[in-house]
Amino acid sequence: MKIVILDGYSVTQEDLNWQQLQTLEGVTDVRIYDRTRADETLERCAEADAVLTNKVVITDEIMAALPRLRYIGVLATGYNVVDGEAARQRGIVVTNIPAYSTASVAQLVFAHLLNITNSVAHYAEAASRWPASPDFTWSDTALTELAGKTFGIFGLGAIGTAVAHIALAFGMHVLAVSSREPEALPAGVTKASWTTVLREADVLSLHCPLTTDTREMINGETLSQMKSTAILINTGRGPLVNEQAVATALQEGRLAAYCADVLSTEPPSTDNPLLSAPRCYLTPHIAWATREARQRLIGIAVTNLRAFIERKPVNVVNR
Repeated sequence: MKIVILDGYSVTQEDLNWQQLQTLEGVTDVRIYDRTRADETLERCAEADAVLTNKVVITDEIMAALPRLRYIGVLATGYNVVDGEAARQRGIVVTNIPAYSTASVAQLVFAHLLNITNSVAHYAEAASRWPASPDFTWSDTALTELAGKTFGIFGLGAIGTAVAHIALAFGMHVLAVSSREPEALPAGVTKASWTTVLREADVLSLHCPLTTDTREMINGETLSQMKSTAILINTGRGPLVNEQAVATALQEGRLAAYCADVLSTEPPSTDNPLLSAPRCYLTPHIAWATREARQRLIGIAVTNLRAFIERKPVNVVNR
């Protein structure tokens, strides 16, 4: 089996490798590209039986020109980069990597939150001002305790559930918008309506898929229902929020802070309104990228491919 990895660098970076894949029984040739432009995709996949992609798009037109292709492994949980229905009609199996970064994403949610409530980055950078303080302590920002505050979550899947457990450990009241029945929610988590969560949350964290219903679920109308002191966190998908509406709310003081690891277009254009909005804390889509999570991703990718070779495919998303 000949395998092509179209954008492997985002997974391996400088500290991991694809050795597990290269030594997999049944694999005869592995060609690894750090990055692949759209106009390079077809040529690079020409002789491939299997293609692994993270963000390189595989369209029906590309699949039509690749008669040998039988397997596409998406190196991520989301698989919208592949036309899954077209692949199914062509007999091509498409798999994804589920739940590999749950702990890492939940960790970044609270890294963002604690940076705001405790101004950690600010004080670390301003430590040179401490010696001039007339007191043993020095501060020039408000500091906030999380215990007793209300943490709202939209979407209680694996990541949302992990976030809920951490919020509970901080002594927060957790409200969740979820399709699960109240008795099926984790102990301490209260099921609530979207309207209630918007109205009561001191912190609101988004953990739902991007669908027609959730696209721009945060907009001018929903922002107007939130507390002006609320902190909004998005580690889900960039288009869950209307970025201009969030930027405007920040500028007008109707939202205390916005933290995001995802944007509607990545990398963002220089005129993205969030890049210049006050109290807007952006990280460049790194929540998933801890070494541990990336190592786990590689391991699952190898398991997926091994199962396909053994004709017992797992994590298939286009049955």
